[in-house]
Amino acid sequence: QMQLVESGGGLVQAGGSLRLSCAASGRSFSTQSMAWFRQGPGKEREFVAGIRWSGGITSYADSVKGRFTISRDNAKNTVYLQMNSLKPEDTAVYYCAAENARFSTYVSRDEATYHDWGQGTQVTVSS
Repeated sequence: QMQLVESGGGLVQAGGSLRLSCAASGRSFSTQSMAWFRQGPGKEREFVAGIRWSGGITSYADSVKGRFTISRDNAKNTVYLQMNSLKPEDTAVYYCAAENARFSTYVSRDEATYHDWGQGTQVTVSS
């Protein structure tokens, strides 16, 4: 099992930026694909961005493409989400997740494939 701890959330005005971090411990981080999901008020949890275990392949939800960037540092066991040009509709609790399978060949958008989850960090974007 992998323990995940998110940080970096907060309150920001529309158009601003935040950088989320997710520190991992436990089972091997460098062999798992990682993703960020979010759940807004009254909404279902949704995929935001994912990155393959090697870092070479990324995937983004259409709603954040061009504004958010996911990256990882396997030496630090950390995955990041740089969020720019934030909009009020980005307001949500953001969760970091680790895929169950090792050495995946693609980035899954299905939360059922992610086995370990952090506690979430709140991001609030004011208009």
